[in-house]
Amino acid sequence: MLRPETVRMSVNYGFDKVRFLAPVHSGRRVRGRFRLASVEEKRPGQWQFVHNVTVEIEGEDKPALIADWIGMIFT
Repeated sequence: MLRPETVRMSVNYGFDKVRFLAPVHSGRRVRGRFRLASVEEKRPGQWQFVHNVTVEIEGEDKPALIADWIGMIFT
C-alpha cells in the first residue's frame, strides 16, 4: 500500500459489502488479493482508502470472500 511519509496515524475503518461465497475447509491454502478502488480526502489531512478484497481458495473456482475494506489515514 502506498503510504505518504507524513502519516501520523492510520485506522481500520471497517468493511463494506462483505460476502462469504464458499467455505474454507481445514488445511486449505488461501490467498488475499487487494486492489485499491478509491482514495478520497474527507477533510484536510484525513484520507479514506477503499480496497477491493478477494480471498481465494487454492484449487477452487469460487472465492471464499469478497469485500470492500475501508481505511483512514491522518497526515
